[in-house]
Amino acid sequence: MKARTIEQLWTAEDVSTFLGVPVSTLYQWRYRRTGPRASRVGRHLRYDPADVRAWLVKQAG
Repeated sequence: MKARTIEQLWTAEDVSTFLGVPVSTLYQWRYRRTGPRASRVGRHLRYDPADVRAWLVKQAG
């Protein structure tokens, strides 16, 4: 049986680097509800890497 590992949540800076877009674009997408799903952890914005990848695949059509 394989042990499941939990992938660390990404910061806006991590997602920015992964997607190659400015952090400000991520905040605009969040405001417009068009970007990858993000969650607040305390006062910090965090992204699940699986959600970011799924969003990217969906954008590619």
